[in-house]
Amino acid sequence: MSKKMIITLSMCALCLEGSVKNGKTVYEVNCANCHSINMSGGMGKDFNLVSYERTKEEIKTYAQNPSGNFRKFGYSSNAMPQFNITDEEAHDVAEYIDSLQPFKKWMKKH
Repeated sequence: MSKKMIITLSMCALCLEGSVKNGKTVYEVNCANCHSINMSGGMGKDFNLVSYERTKEEIKTYAQNPSGNFRKFGYSSNAMPQFNITDEEAHDVAEYIDSLQPFKKWMKKH
């Protein structure tokens, strides 16, 4: 493998790690009041469960516009407030939530 390829792959890995790290911060600031990550309860669904049930794109879509998507996601009403988060923050929090269950791909039904 060439040095250029190794450097490129390393940079990609750092970008992903940064997204998860930044996503954890977005979670702590905006989501942790209602959503746990350790099955400790809360008003909203635990994000370990969300990680099993939703794709990163679905998580991002819902985080950006919960009132416009709650029916699409199977809810009869919406209790989640609209957060003023950037597209990057929505992407990062989706990366973080997705990272909570890294082995879930093995368990998904096809």
